[in-house]
Amino acid sequence: MAATNKFDAIVIGSGVSGGFAAKELTEKGMRVLMLDRGIMVEHQTDYTYDGKPAYEIPARDMMPPELVKSDYFITTHGYVSPSTQKYYNNDRLNPYAYDEGSKFYWIRPAAVGGKSLIWGRWCFRWSPADFEANKKENVGGDWPIRYDDVSPWYDYVEKYIGVSGSRENLSYLPDSQFQPPMPMNVAEKWFKQRLEGAFPGRKLINTRLSNMTEDKPDQNRSKCQVRNQCGRGCSFGAYFSTQAVTLPAARATGRLTLRSDAVVTNLEYDPQRKRVTGVRFVDAKTGQAETVNADIVFLCASAMASTQILMNSRAPGSTKSYFDNSGTLGRYVMDHIFRVGITGEIPGMQEYIEFGRRPGGVYIPRFRNNNGDEGLGFKRGYGYQGSARRDPAKPQGFGASMKQGMRQYGPWQFSMGAFGECLPYEDNHVSLHPDKVDRFGVPLMRFDVRFRDNELKMMADARVQGEEMLKKAGLLNVRSSEDEHVPGDAIHEMGGARMGRDPRASVLNGFSQAHDAPNLFVTDGAQMASISCINPSLTFMALTARAADHAVNAKKAGLI
Repeated sequence: MAATNKFDAIVIGSGVSGGFAAKELTEKGMRVLMLDRGIMVEHQTDYTYDGKPAYEIPARDMMPPELVKSDYFITTHGYVSPSTQKYYNNDRLNPYAYDEGSKFYWIRPAAVGGKSLIWGRWCFRWSPADFEANKKENVGGDWPIRYDDVSPWYDYVEKYIGVSGSRENLSYLPDSQFQPPMPMNVAEKWFKQRLEGAFPGRKLINTRLSNMTEDKPDQNRSKCQVRNQCGRGCSFGAYFSTQAVTLPAARATGRLTLRSDAVVTNLEYDPQRKRVTGVRFVDAKTGQAETVNADIVFLCASAMASTQILMNSRAPGSTKSYFDNSGTLGRYVMDHIFRVGITGEIPGMQEYIEFGRRPGGVYIPRFRNNNGDEGLGFKRGYGYQGSARRDPAKPQGFGASMKQGMRQYGPWQFSMGAFGECLPYEDNHVSLHPDKVDRFGVPLMRFDVRFRDNELKMMADARVQGEEMLKKAGLLNVRSSEDEHVPGDAIHEMGGARMGRDPRASVLNGFSQAHDAPNLFVTDGAQMASISCINPSLTFMALTARAADHAVNAKKAGLI
């Protein structure tokens, strides 16, 4: 096994967290090696189908049945199309122990940039209540930080990446440093007025997106072109991605080395000194294993992948990780529960259609349990993500009359889906398979993660409340649905290496720093002690920037 040259820091993973770690560390003077298991994707040049019409994409960008059958679930559940397929993991080439334990959908990228290439781009700040709920309710473990600890880093990240949205002054959904919002269409404005009139205290607001509405010429980025092709990669850099934003910044320092196709298997550790001494990885193309050394390691491989690496970092012959003296590693795994949908028809306004293909839509923030336990039978709450649209009229008849009819539009429809918070349960956990390994020799992941009574009651309430809101607002033909709730399905998996004050009950401290190795930082979703009911990526970036600042200062002070 060859040992490579020494770096100041190693960043494992290149998604929203890894990209920010590389940017912050290099800009603060460190020589950084970034490792990612995926293929290389260069900004602009490697976005194969950016701007292409459907007829220039294989199968008109619809997955053929034989490809849907080629993996376990990603294409089956609609996350992949021919234009985005290369960004995603091949589930048969890189499997996990899917048939054992409980059902879990592990949606993984397979490209440099990680989920920053394929994420939904919704950006929300957590509220003070989100950081306090565990302690107040005696659920899980208390966060070792509060909103005020993260707020300046939210400011920093938002100004840098560009977040569009509207100022609402809501205590339970703090405002960001906003660019102007993506405007609501005429039907959404109609619904907003009627909803807020019928339900005092409830709000319908503009989506908060990392899709910019103003240019950032200093970053060579242009505002959103309203194409809604974000998942293919955006050559304009109109939304935040590692490729468009943090990777160019890190490269500009001259202090970044990037290795794609580098599959990290484990961290090397010195138990006497309580330090990570190196990172072992396998070149996915050659099969050659290498170990690289650095003073600091940022583990940002995504929640479950980072947890897998930590669990596989252990002494020869041992089943216990170097980083699990608390016994909590792999536990308290969470994801948002969200398979409740409500839709209805908005009457009138037949003379209007929406110009362009706007990404995002509108949001109804959480209105349940905002003032403590409201006697609803469940803790925490949920919000709704939705939009109004007019689809082309469905074909009827045949010949010239059918052709003419298809030039028209159907009625305005409003659809929304609920996103609810999952509580942190100790026995929602992941583990390493005792016998099965992947092609790189790493034990396969096993999942035992389930939604419980609290989450199911929450979704039942979300369905009832969603129908009531649409009906009272005057929508017609209101209907709802509830599909199977499977953890991982929302792609917001978190936990596994949570932060906390007590080293006996957590893996990390309040700076995302391992209790058992002060030179190791885990700044992706693995660190989360709870998950709120809103999208988490903005919080990951803020915590990463904060941890990088702490790491550099600690290194200068001789504490690492």
